[in-house]
Amino acid sequence: QVQLVESGGGSVQTGGSLRLSCAASGGTFSSYIMGWFRQAAGKDREFVAAISTSGARTGFTDAVKGRFTISRDNAKNTVYLRMNTLKPEDTAVYYCAADRNNYWSEPRSRQERAYDYWGQGTQVTVGS
Repeated sequence: QVQLVESGGGSVQTGGSLRLSCAASGGTFSSYIMGWFRQAAGKDREFVAAISTSGARTGFTDAVKGRFTISRDNAKNTVYLRMNTLKPEDTAVYYCAADRNNYWSEPRSRQERAYDYWGQGTQVTVGS
């Protein structure tokens, strides 16, 4: 069973930065497509970013393009989400997820139902 544990959330001011980490255990991390999703209070969970198994391909929702980057370190079984120029509308619980399918498809990577494993989430709060 794969376990995913997010860390790095917190409270920052508008314009600030955070780096989220997601550590995986119990599976073959390097074979999973990894994604980040977020859920704001009272809203549905939404796609944020995803990365292919090698890290060569990435995808982002339009709202974070140019501000967020996603990366992974397969030797450390960890995926990262670097968030710059944070805005109040980025406030949410951020979840990482793993897709056992290792064939990269950006449209698929945006779908919650594609992911087999989920972390518990980490809160990000951006103050105005």
